[in-house]
Parts: sequence; C-alpha cells; structure tokens
Amino acid sequence: MAELRLHGRPASPGLAFSKLFVLPDRSSEAAQQPSGDAAAEAGRLRRAIAQAVQELEAVSQAAAEDAREILEFQIAMLSDEALSEPALASIAEGEGASASWAAALDAQIADYESAGDEYFRARAADLQDLRDRVLNALSGRGTEAVPAGTVLVARDLQPSRFLGIAWGEGSAIALAAGSPTSHVALLARARGIPMVVGLGADVLHVASGEDAMLDGESGTLVISPDAQTETSARKRNADFSRRREMAAAYALKPAAMPGGERVAVMINAAGPEELQPLDASMCDGIGLVRSEFLFHDGAHLPDEDAQYKAYRRILDWAGDRPVTIRTLDAGGDKPVKGLTLDDEGNPFLGTRGIRLSLLKPEVFRVQLRALCRAAIHGNLKIMLPMVAVPRDLESARAHLDAVVAELQVAGVAHKRPALGIMVEVPAAAIAIDRFDADFYSIGSNDLIQYVMAAARDIATLADYADAADPAVLSLIARTVAHGRQTGREVSLCGDAASDPAIVPHLLQAGLRALSVSAASVGLVKAAIAGALPG
Repeated sequence: MAELRLHGRPASPGLAFSKLFVLPDRSSEAAQQPSGDAAAEAGRLRRAIAQAVQELEAVSQAAAEDAREILEFQIAMLSDEALSEPALASIAEGEGASASWAAALDAQIADYESAGDEYFRARAADLQDLRDRVLNALSGRGTEAVPAGTVLVARDLQPSRFLGIAWGEGSAIALAAGSPTSHVALLARARGIPMVVGLGADVLHVASGEDAMLDGESGTLVISPDAQTETSARKRNADFSRRREMAAAYALKPAAMPGGERVAVMINAAGPEELQPLDASMCDGIGLVRSEFLFHDGAHLPDEDAQYKAYRRILDWAGDRPVTIRTLDAGGDKPVKGLTLDDEGNPFLGTRGIRLSLLKPEVFRVQLRALCRAAIHGNLKIMLPMVAVPRDLESARAHLDAVVAELQVAGVAHKRPALGIMVEVPAAAIAIDRFDADFYSIGSNDLIQYVMAAARDIATLADYADAADPAVLSLIARTVAHGRQTGREVSLCGDAASDPAIVPHLLQAGLRALSVSAASVGLVKAAIAGALPG
C-alpha cells in the first residue's frame, strides 16, 4: 500500500520500525451478553469485581515500584462501593450485569475524556482498565496476547494491560486516544518504549501486519514507510540519540550558566506515583505539585488524612529539598464534580483556583490542615493559584492563620509553611508590589494565555502562545525585579521552563529558578550551560 502518515502527540520518545498489531476494542460487546434475574446479576457483578481486584493485586505484587503505585490506585478505586452503585441500581431495574457495568463506567470515562485539563483526561484510561477487567471476568473471556516487538495499535491502553505485555526490540505504542500524562505514558517513558497518542480513529482501521514506523519524538506514525521516509527518520533518530546522551550527561549535574552562576532546576509533579521511578538528586526540589490529583472524584472529596498521607509521601521522596504544593486549582479546564460551578459562561475567567477555594472554605481548610500537618516532615511551601488582587492572598492567609490556631489548640503536630502565589494573572504581574507573598512562582501557561488573549488549547492560535513574546517577558522581568528588591524567591513553573529553546530568554529576563517536567531536566540543564547547538 502507499505510505500513510498519521499525526498525534508525543508521549514517549524514540523510534521504532516494526509490524503493526491492532488490538480490537471489544467493550461494546457487553450489551449483547445475556442476563438473568436482578439478584443473580448483582451477584455476578460483585464476584467479577472481586476477581478483577484479585487480578490487579497479583499483577501489583510482581510489578516494579513505579507500577505498583499505579495499580494500588486502581485497586482502591475498584474496591470503593461508590463505583459500582450506578451499575447495581441499573441491574435492579432489569438490566444485565455486563451492560449495566459498561454503561456506568462509560459515563464516568466520558466525563474524564471531556475534561479540559490534561491530568483529568489522562485518568480515563484507569477507568477503562477497571471496566474491561470486570467485563472480561463477567464474560469469561481471556486477554488477547500481543506479539513481542510490534507496534501496538489500540484506542487506549490501560496500565495493567501494559504490564502484561512482553515488550521487546521494535516495540512501540500507537493510540487513537490517550494522553501524554497518562499512567501508561509514565510507564512507557520509564521503560524506553516509544509512544504516540491522539492519532484519531483512523488508526484503528489499519491492518495488522503492515510495516510501520513510529516516531515518538515528533508524534508521527507512518504506515508502509517508503525508503526516503525511513532514511530521514533514521537521521532524526541519530540526532535524538545525541540529544538523549547530552540530557543523560547533564541530568544529575547541578545546573549552572557558562559563567558558573547556579540556576535551581526543580520538577513539576501531579502525584506521588510520578516520582517513584525518579532519582531525587536530579533536581533541586519540586517547584509545583498539582494537588488536583487528589480530587479525581467530586462525589468523594479527599479527607484530611488522605491528603496528609499523599503530601507526606511526596515530602519523603524529596528529602530536605523544597516542595511547593499548589492548593486546589479546580475550575476553568479542570472541573471537579460536586465542587466547581457548572453554569459559568467563561470558566477560564470564572470561579477557579483561589476564588473557588475561598468560596468553599470548608474544602479549603481541610487542605490547609493537611498541608500544615505534613509540613513537619519536610520543606513544604504552599502556593495559591489564580491570585488577582491582594485580598485573595490576605483572605487565604487568614484561613491559614485560623487553621494553625486550631491545630495548636488541638495539640496536633504541625508547622506553618511559607505562603506564596502563582503569578499567572496579568493584574498580579503588572502590580506585583501589591502582593506581600513569601515567594512568587510564575505560571507561564495561563500568563501567556491571558496576556495574548489566546486560549492555549486552540490549535489555530498556537503561534500566539509564545513565551518569548516581549509582552510576556516584560512581565516576567518585572516580577523577578520585585523579588530581588524584596529578597523573595521568584521561579517559573509553566511549560515554558521545559522548552530548551525558551530557557535562554527566561535567564535573560533574570530568572534563576525553573520548575520543569521531569523528562526535560537534562536538556534544560544543558541549555542553561549553553551546551545545546543553536
């Protein structure tokens, strides 16, 4: 056949030349399965869920530490009776167990997949995993084997399925859906398996056995590649290999500019499981923990102890390095059922971040209590998102004062963390001297979006999302200058810091602390050292 080129999103770098293996999506078969009376069907579902839990526990026991964290998360979800309640209600109304379970999980999966925030979309694969395991248990159907050394094509891939595949030379993953921040993407990067997501439904219609080339750096899948494509790809792969070697050479070194001036390079994290496979010595700390990872289910908001335990795990990983935890940044493109507002005409300019926390003080104070309790175990700092006016900071500080007083009276061990703000609203950057924060962290993603009046998720406006635009850089420089005048730390934790091409602009604006994606640490340090070719 003629060469067919499909474009998606990079999820794990690398190049693979191999044969395609298309994994069929059988989730729709649930509706055709026969059903019995309601009591029998409810019993079948409960037994299938128990079987699925046992299977996941068995996989977890044999898995590496990074995978075990992910599987424990899934086991906890599947063991929560709230997950099966809608399906059991449907069974009571006469539906079969398979159809009821599939419909209940599909509804939740659709909610996650439609979320604007990447992190929430990435969790959809975990629910798909739970759906399919229970459906397999109900039907008695086994798991289809995937040949080693193939380019696996699927709609999405679940963590436990990934762990059951014998990956070998030439193996790669090509997904019609998926996310670069999914648990499977984390596992693929840790194991060096090239992966591309978001290729679209067309990829599911290709035939198994076709020759293919998957480029995990550019996000491209080429079916039946011609000789010119293969030659060009192998050249790019050689360039990529050199960059990877340079990244490895710099990854564990302190970051310094050519003249020797040190630059702090921290990492961003969206939960403890992301940190397990990483060497903490690669970074100077964690500049951004997205605490939204705890609020994945609005019907069951995390209680104080659950949050405390999660924060402590992150602090334990970091040791004495600073850890900046952002309070819940829900709203906008990160809706949380039962918490965020559903009827706002423009949620990006609505009740999000600190605005939502102040509107829901009972939720905010639970998080503050957990943070203060965890702070005794490390160097924890609290960061407030979406601060626009000084009263946002002042009101949050008053809640923190009250929580500290409550803990003191109750005799609960705690420590008051430093309280800083994200500088992502232009009003804050323009008049930064109005904000008496302990530290400042520039959120480049939203700052660029608001300064350039261009939503970051609209592809046709991508050219406007330029961190090196003079208007954006002037606000960064203004914030840095204020930090130096007042002796307060200023860092940048948005995607701009992870782009080696943008790093020189950020350094020129005066920044000496960057928080980047873990995968970018080596190349960012090389860029800081001036070692990358221009």
